[in-house]
Amino acid sequence: MKYRAEINGLRAVAVIPVILFHAGFEVFSGGFIGVDIFFVISGYLITTIILSDMEQGTFSLVEFYERRARRILPALFFVMFFSLPFAWFWLLPSDLKDFSQSLVAVSLFSSNILFWQETGYWGVNNELKPLLHTWSLAVEEQYYILFPPFLMLMWRFSKRWIFFSFIFLALFSLIISQWGAYNSPTANFFLLPTRAWELAIGANIAFFFVYKKKVIRTILIDRVINEVLGTIGLALIGYSVFTFNETVPFPSFFALIPTIGTALIILFSSSDTLVGKLLGTKILVGIGLISYSAYLWHQPLFAFVRHRSLMEPSELTFFVLAFFSFPLAYMSWRYIEKPFRLKDNVSRKCVFMFTILGSALFIGVGLAGHVTNGFNGLSKNEITQNRIEEKLQANYGLSKECEGTLLSPKCQTVSDPEILIWGDSFAMHLIQGIMVSEPAPKIIQMTKSVCGPFFDIAPIDSLHSVSWAKSCLGFTEGVKRWLKENKTVKYVVLSSPFDQYINRKNSVLYRSGSIKQTNINIVVKEFHKTLNELESMGVIPIVFSPPPANGEDLGRCLAKAGWIGLSLSECNFKADAIIKERRLVYHFLDNIQKKFRVIRLDNLICSDGVCKVHLDSVGLYRDEGHLSRLGSAKLGIKYAFYNLITSIE
Repeated sequence: MKYRAEINGLRAVAVIPVILFHAGFEVFSGGFIGVDIFFVISGYLITTIILSDMEQGTFSLVEFYERRARRILPALFFVMFFSLPFAWFWLLPSDLKDFSQSLVAVSLFSSNILFWQETGYWGVNNELKPLLHTWSLAVEEQYYILFPPFLMLMWRFSKRWIFFSFIFLALFSLIISQWGAYNSPTANFFLLPTRAWELAIGANIAFFFVYKKKVIRTILIDRVINEVLGTIGLALIGYSVFTFNETVPFPSFFALIPTIGTALIILFSSSDTLVGKLLGTKILVGIGLISYSAYLWHQPLFAFVRHRSLMEPSELTFFVLAFFSFPLAYMSWRYIEKPFRLKDNVSRKCVFMFTILGSALFIGVGLAGHVTNGFNGLSKNEITQNRIEEKLQANYGLSKECEGTLLSPKCQTVSDPEILIWGDSFAMHLIQGIMVSEPAPKIIQMTKSVCGPFFDIAPIDSLHSVSWAKSCLGFTEGVKRWLKENKTVKYVVLSSPFDQYINRKNSVLYRSGSIKQTNINIVVKEFHKTLNELESMGVIPIVFSPPPANGEDLGRCLAKAGWIGLSLSECNFKADAIIKERRLVYHFLDNIQKKFRVIRLDNLICSDGVCKVHLDSVGLYRDEGHLSRLGSAKLGIKYAFYNLITSIE
């Protein structure tokens, strides 16, 4: 296969945006498309090798997998091994368990399936996963486990069958991807069936270069066409890198922009064209040569520094780490990747033994970490470890069964409740603070995540569809019906972050079925309507605000401070650092408290310009904005939540 310097340059164009995207530089908001560029390149190169070997009658499945092992595993295993001590010393127990699971999944080339099951690609917690980026390696390897046997089967027929099978594979996968982008976005992002079309684009290009050389020569004979189409290809990639972001459904038809751009460069750029010469410059070719190792190194570096820091590290820190990933990449390319590729240095037997023993090692360590819940009691004092875990536990109020449930026995303390707790997870987290009163309050919990305490509207956003909003309205209708039928309730405590209703990017579904773009005036009107209706039922509404937030994961900050022996005060923040979304919610509540009682948690937590996220040795938060179970109880004792509620007559 003829060496093409511009392909290595294209690898550099792929890896640099990915690294800068994961570093958090907003200008590279679409840098994630670098993975799609890699898929097309990989499909082209691997298929070219397979078809060329088949044409010469020299193709061997064993040799193919040997080449893949030499290419992928040495650097991958080295980075995984390097990550082990940092994971042991720096990761919280739950994170260490997650990391252990990823060791197993990476070794079995199924990490894309693991990360699909755990969460989406865009979550903040994913930034803390040292091996998150290996999902793309899993997709490629799953493809190359299936692809060569499939190609061998098609070879029995005719070359035309091969071409049409590539076309069918690409179209079928693309259609699934387009559907999945709107119906199952997480699975769509991570899984092979919705990514195969990108590799198939490269496979189709390879077919033409191997079998349609006359057609290719005819197409490439015009210098102007080559220059124009190569430039368009580079422009399409640049457009994707700088304009795409997490709001773009991906992969979908949108992914055609960077993948077609990549295909145009592979087809029409060469050492004779301007784009080919640009991509063929020494610096880009050099980065392209070490791009695989650079890709492997960057995510563990970013993730471990995030784990070590109480707050999000600075942009300068990430820039330095991004730069440092390239010297590391050169070292692993020079002393690990290259030697393993040479058969004179490492025999086939050694490669397969290395694969088996290395996989066994990481699977063994990973299973041990999983079974022991992150090596519980081994990496730290067990009592300390359990306390840390308690800080990060989800807070469902009376019971996890209360999520989305109206009348579970576990969701009320007595048969004749006096107080109804109504809202979403920000209502759930108040319950410990209310329950600490003596004697135990008579309460009932009616909460559904994201579904705020509004009778007649429900939010619609990128994660919550119209059908979900209808289920939310069904839930709130059930709350209203129950209140009308039960006269023991005197007080209704309502809470929510409210920003899912106020955010201008979102919409609201009315009970009438109409949908409107949201704004604060709509929400003020509808909340007043709900509160007035509650009063007409003879109950007193009391609204609790969400706690102040600065955009950091305060629960994790508190847990890490306790884990590494720092003062919890390190996680306090200035009141003027409260995020603008929360400030807008407080402005919304200013309108509400002109007529109704609003208990502002920011006034309880913040004083003298500082928001203190702990009381004594108890952390108040479990994540970015929710109160922890112990934190809620501590606040409830200090500020007498129950008295604040029942003193209103």
